[in-house]
Amino acid sequence: MMSDTGMEEFDIGARLKAMRTAGQLTQRQLAERAGVPHAQISNIEKNKISPSIATLRKVLGGMSVTMADFFEPERKPNPGPYFSADELIDLTSRVVINSAVSQTGLLSLRQIGDARLHNLQVLHEIYEPGADTGESMLQHASSEGGYVVEGELALNVGDEFRILKAGEAYLFDSRVPHRFRNLSGQRTVVVSACTPPYL
Repeated sequence: MMSDTGMEEFDIGARLKAMRTAGQLTQRQLAERAGVPHAQISNIEKNKISPSIATLRKVLGGMSVTMADFFEPERKPNPGPYFSADELIDLTSRVVINSAVSQTGLLSLRQIGDARLHNLQVLHEIYEPGADTGESMLQHASSEGGYVVEGELALNVGDEFRILKAGEAYLFDSRVPHRFRNLSGQRTVVVSACTPPYL
């Protein structure tokens, strides 16, 4: 959509739908999380109504997304093959949408390059003490593996549970329900890969 000045206008409806879809939420699920009528989500996504700032904050709160994250344009990733630390793409908010990440501990996920282009998602993950991907276990059609660089990572895969220490690793079918946590009092750092990309 273009304005009279020729500048591209921000499409709130399309952006909301894209973020909700990426989070694998139905309109009804998002409405319940945000505490708004189901029809309101539908009308915003179809651009039938222009939400107030207060309403939009409430809706985004249902996905644990900030206004800044919502209005930040999608960055075109560096094609590589080399990446500086500030070129890693922050995907933390996408995990929050997907799994209602616990707010007790900070979790940071940063992606290397364009995961879709290479059909491979490589992440630098930091779990502060108490960080948890959520009681609602993750599950997606991928395979994933990772290496614990620092600290300890508590990992549930199906009915199995183990605390992995620095130097240990994991590899499993992501269709099996799984959960990542830092139960220790120290920071945990993991480098992981997932194919096809999940976030």
